[in-house]
Amino acid sequence: MSKADFKFELLHVDRHSGARLGRLITPRGVIDLPTFMPVGTCGTVKGLTYDQVAKTGAQITLGNTYHLALRPGEEVVEALGGLHQFIGWDKPILTDSGGFQLFSLAKLTKIRESGATFQSHLDGRKLELTPERSVEIQERLGSDIAMVLDHVIALPAEKSAIVDACERTIRWARRCQEAHRKSEQIQFAIVQGGLDAELRQWCARELVELDFPGYAVGGLSVGEAPEEMYRMISATTPCLPAEKPRYLMGVGRPQDLLEGIGRGIDMFDCVMPTRNGRNASAFTDTGELNLRNACHRLDPQPVQEDVKTDWSHLSRAYLRHLFVAGEMLGPILLSLHNVAYFMRLMRQAREAIANDSFLDFYRDRMTGWGAPVTLNRPC
Repeated sequence: MSKADFKFELLHVDRHSGARLGRLITPRGVIDLPTFMPVGTCGTVKGLTYDQVAKTGAQITLGNTYHLALRPGEEVVEALGGLHQFIGWDKPILTDSGGFQLFSLAKLTKIRESGATFQSHLDGRKLELTPERSVEIQERLGSDIAMVLDHVIALPAEKSAIVDACERTIRWARRCQEAHRKSEQIQFAIVQGGLDAELRQWCARELVELDFPGYAVGGLSVGEAPEEMYRMISATTPCLPAEKPRYLMGVGRPQDLLEGIGRGIDMFDCVMPTRNGRNASAFTDTGELNLRNACHRLDPQPVQEDVKTDWSHLSRAYLRHLFVAGEMLGPILLSLHNVAYFMRLMRQAREAIANDSFLDFYRDRMTGWGAPVTLNRPC
């Protein structure tokens, strides 16, 4: 395998929006875009086997550099044949760089120009994560797509702090690129810039000059209002190459996925399908259902009629019973439903883009979810 075995094809752009239909061809399989990547942070999509994940239609999953380096350790994964062999998944894998943990574990982290020093949330030991070390870990894990190490900061923040993190992100991206040795793995750069549109655009242009195979929009969905996130996506995607894939990191709700697609995003990931599933929350075309609610006690309906899994014929009443009884099967079944729902949503979006009807599909889904409509058909 080599970088030449990776290829992005832009097949069609919806006539009435920025929604893109594409394909990312990799040595381990074709990824139809737009796509959603189930998150397997520690080498598992929580509660599910990878066979179950594959049956939902997922074509790529995600793992995390920081967590896998701590446990079981990249040397263990490498010794056992790499991450694909270790977890039993033969399709593409994307690994995050550990940059998000600079934000999520900020109280346990010190940032210097050389990199980040973490105090492990597991046992307190120190983990040095420089751009070069992040690249090394991801290469030893053997993922297909590796993210560069970026500097994610909490928002709101002082303009000077955002500028500092943005500039460091660009410098670290260059160091990751220089450290990259594995020909069967490609790297994506990550655009930062907080909620400053001009800074985002500048960061994007600087990273585009480095000519990465793909680009991500990072540092969003960290507490800002949804409309602010949409504004940043709208400001950033026009600065990214049309001929390369675009990835919105850590997003999110079904409505956020469609908002991102309409603004030219191709790839998404989020823990929400399984996290909500573990907490009795099911995604449907009419909004989220809380399966613990008493109104489902005698409800014979399936969760969502046309979201197919091996158990999708089971009733809402039965699922409610599992949660009320504290049975572990409840979180498993609902997590599987939610992942399948997200995969169905992506398939429907791709079909709509191909037919130049994405905006109609978007408006129909937003109406069902009771979400505001922010994308409009141009005059």
